[in-house]
Amino acid sequence: MERADLVRFALGALAGHRLRSVLSALGVAIGVAAVVLLTALGEGTRRYIVGQFSQFGANLMEINPGKVKTLGMPGAFGGTTNQLTIDDAMALERIPGVGAAVPFAFGQARVEAVARGRSVYVFGTTNGMLAAWNVTASQGTFLPPIDPHRKGSFAVLGPKLARELFGEASPLGRRVRIGSWGFLVIGVLESKGQLLGFDLDDAAYIPVASALAVFNQTELLAIDVIARDAGAVSDVVARVKTVLTARHRDNEDFTVTTQTEMLDTFGRIIGIITAAVTAIAGISLFVGAIGILTIMWISVHERTGEIGLLRALGVSAVAVQRLFLIEATALAVAGGIAGVAFGFAVEWVLHAAVPGLPLSTPPEAVAAALAMSLLVGIAAGVIPARRAAALDPVDALRAE
Repeated sequence: MERADLVRFALGALAGHRLRSVLSALGVAIGVAAVVLLTALGEGTRRYIVGQFSQFGANLMEINPGKVKTLGMPGAFGGTTNQLTIDDAMALERIPGVGAAVPFAFGQARVEAVARGRSVYVFGTTNGMLAAWNVTASQGTFLPPIDPHRKGSFAVLGPKLARELFGEASPLGRRVRIGSWGFLVIGVLESKGQLLGFDLDDAAYIPVASALAVFNQTELLAIDVIARDAGAVSDVVARVKTVLTARHRDNEDFTVTTQTEMLDTFGRIIGIITAAVTAIAGISLFVGAIGILTIMWISVHERTGEIGLLRALGVSAVAVQRLFLIEATALAVAGGIAGVAFGFAVEWVLHAAVPGLPLSTPPEAVAAALAMSLLVGIAAGVIPARRAAALDPVDALRAE
């Protein structure tokens, strides 16, 4: 029997039991769809995080109080907390190769103007934030380059906060109250969007010394350091550690994290999560394989007479084995294709319903899902195919 005849014969057998064939392929389809969707979520999240951090440039590093010696996050998120000060930031700015050292204080407060008010994040910083976070003012100016120790009574608003407080009217020259302190609005930032859950457009920016006073703080949340040359980041990190260690009485009680390290850390975390959830989704593929194996085993039993007739007509045992392998593989591949199509359909619906949801299916994931369905079909069809090939033609005809 020619290969083309085997394929036609196998497809005809599957078409003769449409409902059973569909149910057999359904398990594989569900597993493949789950793999596609979970991979899309993992890859989309990875690209989203890379995009979020890349907008700040590859030559940015962050210094947090506290030395992380085990797993965890520095500063307020874990580790041993130690103070970083404005003087530390000023000392780091004098290091060769450093373009800017930007101190940051942070808190949440109610920002009020006229009869409107919102509770938002308030960042205390300096003029250096323009370069550190790659932002510009869409209206007015940003914080002026003054002595970081000096308290200033001026503020810059994010565009969303400016709209909520002043509507379509210009906020420039208007006064706002942050906590119990009054500030003059001198600028509005261009839209920057969100960074890891923080809406930078719905925030206020004031001088770092003023923020420390507003929130009654004595230490900085972080210091962002910008290297003049992205290729010299490692050298700048070494100099930063040397200077800060000397200033902190020979204690390295701080953590320096570069953009590359941040991305590598998130990449590893997302990779582990994606692998775990994909393995869970693989259980559906295993269930689908068991379903195909069961159906094919029953099919061999039901078609014993047909197998005997084929053998009596001169069809070899190898051809019979290939026939059932083709049927099992066709079921699995059809399920795989349906699963990929369903996965993309769900992804499209999610994109339409939640435009901001990070979903991105890499082509290699689709290819891997289809390859997995092919392997599932072959693995599930081997045992029934070998059983069919091992039947004695005379006994098979007698069974008919």
